[in-house]
Amino acid sequence: MPRYIIDEASLRRNLEILKHVADEAGVKILLAQKAYSCAATYPLCARYLSGTTASSLFEAKHGHDNFGGETHIFAPAFDAGEMDDILAIVDHIVFNSPRQVALFGKTAKERGVSVALRVNPEVSVATTAAYDPCRPSSRLGVRRRDLDAADGKTVALLDGLHFHCLCEQGVEELRKVLAGFEEKFGDLLPRMKWVNFGGGHHITRAGYDVAALIGLLRDFRRRHPGLEIYLEPGEAVALNAGTLEAVVLEIQPAGDDGIANTILDTSAACHMPDVIEMPYTPRVVGAAAGAKHKYRFGGPTCLAGDEIGVYAFERPLKPGDKVVFEDMAIYSMVKNNTFNGINLPSIVLRHEDGIEQTLRTFSYEDFAARLG
Repeated sequence: MPRYIIDEASLRRNLEILKHVADEAGVKILLAQKAYSCAATYPLCARYLSGTTASSLFEAKHGHDNFGGETHIFAPAFDAGEMDDILAIVDHIVFNSPRQVALFGKTAKERGVSVALRVNPEVSVATTAAYDPCRPSSRLGVRRRDLDAADGKTVALLDGLHFHCLCEQGVEELRKVLAGFEEKFGDLLPRMKWVNFGGGHHITRAGYDVAALIGLLRDFRRRHPGLEIYLEPGEAVALNAGTLEAVVLEIQPAGDDGIANTILDTSAACHMPDVIEMPYTPRVVGAAAGAKHKYRFGGPTCLAGDEIGVYAFERPLKPGDKVVFEDMAIYSMVKNNTFNGINLPSIVLRHEDGIEQTLRTFSYEDFAARLG
């Protein structure tokens, strides 16, 4: 059975970098649970971060109950039937439209919840259209002209503004977005208490200019001294802090292209959906571009497109060999599924002393119960 393995030492290194940014820049950093939500590591994360962000009632409850600290929530639209439960557990709520603020904002403030609106600076920096919240016709965030056309009472209810435009990006992209944000919405900032710069900040990536980020955040705070600033990275918290271990089940004869189709006990469609959705090719330990032996890794499902990528190795592979995919703590675990009845990988935490603790295994009962 394949295994997701979370490396505690790597996770801590990321958290230390994020805490350094928060302390030096005077901002708060939250965990975006959409990317990483392993509750067993929440006590460690909570020592470095100020809380969590969520995009649903269940995510908010998960952060509130297992992480603590501040609980923030944003959704493109909220269901009125869930609002009482949401307001009972969150500290900040971010609405996506003036109408939603009008519907729920007054009630939220009466219950002590800070109210904000997500805005769209209309500065596209994301390189993949599906992950660009500022692309034309985006459903995420309010454009300034649409906010101006709304009832003026909306702004009066707001404590904060939120924008999220980045996707696995650095300081220069944030600088561009921030300039657009201040140009379009800067006149509203004096009446606000806080601003959330969203996620997509690849702060813990090798080569990321941490010092420049700290400088950028300090400069913004100097221009707007009354504002509390939040960042909510997801990937940066657990970037390169986990792997997915799989086993070779079968190797077919090499085709005309010299590449042998190789079936693993793990699936792109089930266990690493971003390989297909993003799309991207994950790194594999021991693979080397230009090596002699080439293999096209695929999953055990009946989906013809369940392919992970082509890899080359110096030595030939054989059934039973272990294959280790890198950077699999983020998104893979939160997005995985049981298409075709393929079982989910077990979840393992490798502690800093090297001891491996199995946090969860899955069975037929998990599959069958999910489908009713």
